Amino acid sequence: MKMARSAHAYVRGNTIQFYEWLKESSAKKVPQGPSIWICGDCHAGNLGPVANADGEVEIEIRDLDQTVVGNPAHDLIRLALSLATAVRGSDLPGVTTALMMEEMMAGYVDAVKPGRTKKAKGGAELRPIKIVLAQALKREWRHLAEERIEDVKPQIPLGDRFWALSKEEREEIEKLFATEEARKLITCLKHRDDDAQIRVVDAAYWMKGCSSLGRLRYAVLLGVGKKKERQYCLVDIKEAVKAAAPAAKSAAMPKDFAKRVVAGACALSPFLGERMLAARLLSRPVVMRELMPQDLKLEMDQLTREEAVASARYLAGVVGKAHARQMDVATRRNWVTELGKNRLKSLNAPGWLWSSVVELMANHETAYLEHCRRYAMA
Repeated sequence: MKMARSAHAYVRGNTIQFYEWLKESSAKKVPQGPSIWICGDCHAGNLGPVANADGEVEIEIRDLDQTVVGNPAHDLIRLALSLATAVRGSDLPGVTTALMMEEMMAGYVDAVKPGRTKKAKGGAELRPIKIVLAQALKREWRHLAEERIEDVKPQIPLGDRFWALSKEEREEIEKLFATEEARKLITCLKHRDDDAQIRVVDAAYWMKGCSSLGRLRYAVLLGVGKKKERQYCLVDIKEAVKAAAPAAKSAAMPKDFAKRVVAGACALSPFLGERMLAARLLSRPVVMRELMPQDLKLEMDQLTREEAVASARYLAGVVGKAHARQMDVATRRNWVTELGKNRLKSLNAPGWLWSSVVELMANHETAYLEHCRRYAMA
């Protein structure tokens, strides 16, 4: 039902269709970039403000479920598709999509190429990003509590989103947070004592969107420190599964799915990666991280032409920075050269990117209408 609300929501939620397209012959024209950690599901909603353990905030990739060592061109195409869908949802003309792709490639290349990179424009055209960044910098624990668990009281309200645990689930969660690794993860934040004790105050199964379907997902409310000075924090525990994103041949990746997610996060989004821990729960690999008030999702709905174009350049630069930190100078230079090939006469962007997005837009629009018929009308 959530995916039926708009074509943009459908593209964000239906990752599998994108990977199926990559297997088709039409996708063979996509260049093969250096084998590095990629997001694997790099749509606009998976980028946003992320805080590190010291409270600093940056726009980074914020969801690494599908991360693999793969082709960075796949992240570019996925981001371009997401932004193109947002443009169509904003009722903007097709020329905006063309301009957006030009700026997107310019922002990405500027972030990847060796040497000093240009700073992103800071004018009114970056309003969607500025707004969410300003919100992130002002947020505190009470904002997170009211948003996620409806109150600042130390209790998770059971209902449609949060479900009661079985005795076995509760015991396993208690055991997990009794480990030294889990305690260190929670006390790594700058304002907490390194030797602070943690206690599970409440926990529940968390049904949270498409990515929770078929997986273990838990919200755990922890008390940190002694009674008089006790602080509360909310931890997200999510089962890690096999990535659907295509990995490079002979890619060196952890076989454990949770360790793969954490390794990808550390490479692509250091602020997030340092706050994550791979563990096992009920004999399944899980990734746990404390939710921070500053961690927000970008909402790219109802954009103006100027906002769409500027945001595309900025977000592509974020992805380019995440990719570039894994490459040496020679690799970065070669990848930039490859990206400069096959430019269209009427478009300052690679032909493979434009044709890929046009084809994917058509495929997803058809599938979206069918999805609406099946679910929204049921």
